[in-house]
Amino acid sequence: MAGAVSHHALASTQSYRRSAQNSRFEKRTGNVRLVYEGSRRSGSQKLGLACASGSQSSVVEPVQLPSDGNNGHTPRKSSESALILIRHGESLWNEKNLFTGCVDVPLTPKGVEEAIEAGKRICNIPIDVIYTSSLIRAQMTAMLAMMQHRRKKIPIIMHNESEQAHRWSQIYSEETKKQSIPVITAWQLNERMYGELQGLNKQETADLFGQEQVHEWRRSYDIPPPNGESLEMCAERAVAYFKEQIVPQLVAGKHVMVAAHGNSLRSIIMHLDKLTSQEVISLELSTGIPMLYIFKEGKFIRRGSPVGPSEASVYAYTRTLAKYRQKLDNMVQ
Repeated sequence: MAGAVSHHALASTQSYRRSAQNSRFEKRTGNVRLVYEGSRRSGSQKLGLACASGSQSSVVEPVQLPSDGNNGHTPRKSSESALILIRHGESLWNEKNLFTGCVDVPLTPKGVEEAIEAGKRICNIPIDVIYTSSLIRAQMTAMLAMMQHRRKKIPIIMHNESEQAHRWSQIYSEETKKQSIPVITAWQLNERMYGELQGLNKQETADLFGQEQVHEWRRSYDIPPPNGESLEMCAERAVAYFKEQIVPQLVAGKHVMVAAHGNSLRSIIMHLDKLTSQEVISLELSTGIPMLYIFKEGKFIRRGSPVGPSEASVYAYTRTLAKYRQKLDNMVQ
């Protein structure tokens, strides 16, 4: 994948006109079929397509999972799972332009709104399990996003840090369990640890050490800040956890959301999209913008960022998602 990749512009749209009588819409783009079924809306509809860069095709080729990436599990050929990646909304230290890293600070009011907007974008996509980092800004983002989902299931943080914590947080109603979504927290998904830069103002640090030195600490792949982690070190833990814990859920047919941080998510996207160390340092992830992947037959297919719940066909990247959207529509009628 050549050149810098910006997920600011991953979702491009095309508009189509159709009549109110149509109940099925289908378009082939290369080897990808986009299907929308069962809408009663008329007028202009938008269909979101993912594009890797301005110079490449708007359809992203499937990414083959590495041979060890599914822990020996053989995916069911009929199974198709959604993977949603969301960087947390703006934090209080983002607002103050401070190096945050693994310091645990909450969202700003703007960050809360970003998380809510992210939830609206994914409100028609199935979610069975949520993974977050151990940091509150990622957990707040996941919770606020799920409050917007049309299934109205309750996200519940799993406490497995001790036998007692696990025992005391048990749910004894099977019906309540059905209306809940487990939230699993993991330090391996934490932001890159910025070492002695944590808590420092970014501009003041650049004035003190020089713009070039700070840029090297922040954007190089294998050079860590003083007593901190490089992106390479962050990737080792984040990708290992993704392979060992999250991929088996997808293989089992579960739909997964991951709410984490700029660098832990960049690491995972580097793995999924097979980016080089030079390409990943140019990868920018906006706060509160979800990314959708489809996992099918051992492959990850990137679909970009959903546009919004009012644009029905943006979710109909596959027949499965189209049927899920129709199921939600029927539930509220």
